[in-house]
Amino acid sequence: MGTQGAVVSRHGLQSLGLRNLKDVYWNLTAPALYEQALTRGEARLAAGGPLVALTGEHTGRSPKDKFIVEEAESRDDVWWGEVNVPMEPAHFGRLLAKARAYLQGRDLFVQDCFAGADPAYRLPVRILTECAWHNLFARNMFIQPSHDELADFDPAFTVLQVPGLQADPETDGTRSECFVLVSFAQRIVLIGGTSYAGEIKKSVFSILNYLLPERGVLPMHCSANIGPKGDTAIFFGLSGTGKTTLSADGSRTLIGDDEHGWSDTGVFNFEGGCYAKVIRLSAEAEPEIYDTTRRFGTVLENVVMDADTRVLDLDSAHYTENTRASYPIDFIPNVSAAGQGGLPKNIVMLTADAFGVLPPISRLTPEQAMYHFLSGYTARVAGTEKGLGSEPTATFSTCFGAPFMPRHPSVYARMLRDKMQAAGANCWLVNTGWSGGQYGVGRRMDIKLTRAMLCAALAGQLDGVEVNAHPDFGVLVPANCPDVPSEVLDPRATWGDAQAYDRIAHDLVKRFENNFKQFEPYVDEGVLAAGIYQAAAE
Repeated sequence: MGTQGAVVSRHGLQSLGLRNLKDVYWNLTAPALYEQALTRGEARLAAGGPLVALTGEHTGRSPKDKFIVEEAESRDDVWWGEVNVPMEPAHFGRLLAKARAYLQGRDLFVQDCFAGADPAYRLPVRILTECAWHNLFARNMFIQPSHDELADFDPAFTVLQVPGLQADPETDGTRSECFVLVSFAQRIVLIGGTSYAGEIKKSVFSILNYLLPERGVLPMHCSANIGPKGDTAIFFGLSGTGKTTLSADGSRTLIGDDEHGWSDTGVFNFEGGCYAKVIRLSAEAEPEIYDTTRRFGTVLENVVMDADTRVLDLDSAHYTENTRASYPIDFIPNVSAAGQGGLPKNIVMLTADAFGVLPPISRLTPEQAMYHFLSGYTARVAGTEKGLGSEPTATFSTCFGAPFMPRHPSVYARMLRDKMQAAGANCWLVNTGWSGGQYGVGRRMDIKLTRAMLCAALAGQLDGVEVNAHPDFGVLVPANCPDVPSEVLDPRATWGDAQAYDRIAHDLVKRFENNFKQFEPYVDEGVLAAGIYQAAAE
């Protein structure tokens, strides 16, 4: 076995039982990983310098192929069900053995990194990949240790990703040839049958979502930034709601775009990079993110590129709507070098309402905030997950990240409530979805107007504004907002058919009501009374 790389940890791969590997590449830099990826034909070089890779069949996450090994150490703490599906230890052991056998005689790339910008809570993670471009993705997405830290790096968790290895559902206990397996006892994540790099990132997020609550830290699927006065804001939201775009605001300092922890002292980024959707990305509306698609070090997934000129076509969904860019966070100007901020002053919950009936911005009481956090409503856009059709689908993903929450949602919701009250934070529900009609009739909310509403909310300009409780949803809608036409604030007023609006709004209320029944035993009367179906019934 040959060993190559900048710094090799004295804590090697022996504990994983990996034997007879060909060459092991340790902690290669971006230029070296570029060279390996291009030489091996894994990716192509685009105009401006980004690396473009195709992921084949799997162009998004495969949530139905994710399993948690049912072990004594974690059995009583995991929220078992459709999200966290149990796997027998024997099946995990069999697939791990298959991975060991598969890797014999093959090259392996190692990237040692940290998850968590706060040194008090960071997790040492080792990412092992079959392909060089996946290793560059990991290097982009996580936090790089110092030279001295690498030499003695001892991983607390290991992610082993082997896309070329496929499972046999009949004998391996999987649903398909694809698998994403988490063992909290062995502290291993095993990924196979898929080249979609997002599985690596989200697996580490799931690990932190399990480990950190016991340490008093709320793990959050959110972006975060800091205002000119040092005020921290966090943005909850699922893929496609604008979480990355809206937090990359040139007037505010970016902490991170996707995953954070909220401790007793402040907010800290889990990652060292960003993983942004780039389909139909606009240089005018999203200049900071757009610029990253034109520079060396960025990894682009499933983006169309002209074979001759190497010019990108960000508007094309030829491979998928879920085109992605992975880049180090310092590619974004005005970013926090420490990846940390103070306690939040504002909490923003983003939703892309395909029905076009939610207000574009509204204030939530603490009880409503907990209700909407547990609900996690948005509209899934085709391409972010395998199996979605061409039409968007209304969905509820608790805590705005159900696929990554190993513990019961009530654990995270109670932590949010307690931390909100302690920090005295405001909470806003922002609809980046449709206005003037439902999907197919109305149009997507103008991002310039959304930015204007957010700027006003974060700057405190809406604090003294008159609010009206929405007749269907009960949320508090501002009567006016700087730089925003007043008729935009009332979603019903934007529709040409008011009766159609009422009918669809009442239908969405019922959807909320039916979804929330599963959480009723876990919340108090105040949260139940804040339920939007209660407002509609009054």
